[in-house]
Amino acid sequence: MSPFRSVGSRLAAALALVVAVALAVAWFVIVPTLERNLTGAKLDQQTNRARVAMRDFPAFSFENPSAGPNVVSDWAGEKGGLTNTRVVVLAIRARQPAPQLEVTADSRQDIPTSELAEDRIANNAALYGRMSRDVVTHDGQRYTEVAFPVREAPAVVLFSSSLEDTLASVEQVKRRLLLAGGLALGIALALGYGAASVFARRIRRLERAAERIAGGRLDDPVADGGRDELGQLAGAFERMRVQLARLDHARREFIANASHELRTPIFALGGFLELMASEEVDEATRREFMGTMQEQLERLEKLATSLLDLSRLDAGQLALDLATIDVGRVAEALADEFAAVAVSSQHPISVERPAEGVEALADETRTLQIGRALLENAIRHTPEGTAIRVAAGRENGRAVLAVEDAGPGIPAGEAGRIFERFRRGDSGHASGSGLGLAIARELADAMGGRVELESEPGRTVFTLELPARSAPARADLSTKG
Repeated sequence: MSPFRSVGSRLAAALALVVAVALAVAWFVIVPTLERNLTGAKLDQQTNRARVAMRDFPAFSFENPSAGPNVVSDWAGEKGGLTNTRVVVLAIRARQPAPQLEVTADSRQDIPTSELAEDRIANNAALYGRMSRDVVTHDGQRYTEVAFPVREAPAVVLFSSSLEDTLASVEQVKRRLLLAGGLALGIALALGYGAASVFARRIRRLERAAERIAGGRLDDPVADGGRDELGQLAGAFERMRVQLARLDHARREFIANASHELRTPIFALGGFLELMASEEVDEATRREFMGTMQEQLERLEKLATSLLDLSRLDAGQLALDLATIDVGRVAEALADEFAAVAVSSQHPISVERPAEGVEALADETRTLQIGRALLENAIRHTPEGTAIRVAAGRENGRAVLAVEDAGPGIPAGEAGRIFERFRRGDSGHASGSGLGLAIARELADAMGGRVELESEPGRTVFTLELPARSAPARADLSTKG
């Protein structure tokens, strides 16, 4: 991977970009604002001082040459020192068509006065007869200027102060900002690359873990001690690994079970056929052999049907014939179908259904298939003599078919996994492929219903809920006392 495409480089570049943007904002927004504020503050201070100085401006007229120009010069020199500005008095010789000004007094005699007669601020004060102030540039340097008209003289008094000290402060701020920005950029690059390297190592560990999982190596746990998003991602990877390991174990177990389930009837069929072909058997023995062979064929057919249903459900190609069915009749049909099995296994089965009937919108064949799986599960996983109740009714506006037994119940840790594919009970009564309940739940989902489990010692209820066709009064499905 190119170093410029790594996480570390990108994060470092991102942090550097953030710092650079912040520096640019400070340079183009904060620094000019600071300069304007400092300039405005100085101009305000200079204006206030000039107002105070103008209170004792000498009363005279330039139109009377005998009046004291020296007094004006002395005043300008004194006020220049007090206000820390250059004070210039300009006589107004003419106002139209444009003001004509002449310097008559200057507190800074060592500075040329040729530009002052054309000064914009002084000319504005003379032209409009009111105070004028602004920042001007003379000989490449910037000044804050305030000019007051004196109508009696007539004259304009100009207070001018250099901005070099203020601008020097701003320049110093700029230099420090550049220095701090450069330092911050360097720190951001170093910290960003360092922090990203730590994250990159964690990401690479997750990448290796994902490759292990993709390669089928599910034994090594995915570990990450972080509590951030990467830690949460590692936790999700670990949960995925555990689930895949469980499914892989179940798959292997299912293959072993399915192989056994297939091999047993096939070997039995082969043995019976060999016996029937090689030996003379009487009619009674032949009929017994044929009955056993029929049982083995039914066993094979059931397993093949389960596998076919599972593949169709996964492919979304299971065809459903949705119609109005009577759930009560389904309950009775299930009880009749398992009557012989119930007698042989000593599981008394009772049926409860409301008199008015319970109609649902479902596929009757698939509903019977789900009911068989639930009832067979109750018979297979409970001891002999355990009573089983099959009930039809309504609950929460839905049609319900419930299979309840009085067996020992399902352990809490097992109840959450009992609908998993290839899952077989841990009891000594467990047998079969472990697909019945998984297919039952998926069939119910496909018909817009659901299969729920409620279990405690002495009572286990599997409930099939289906969309109801109509909604008469609710039938109580609780255990009768």
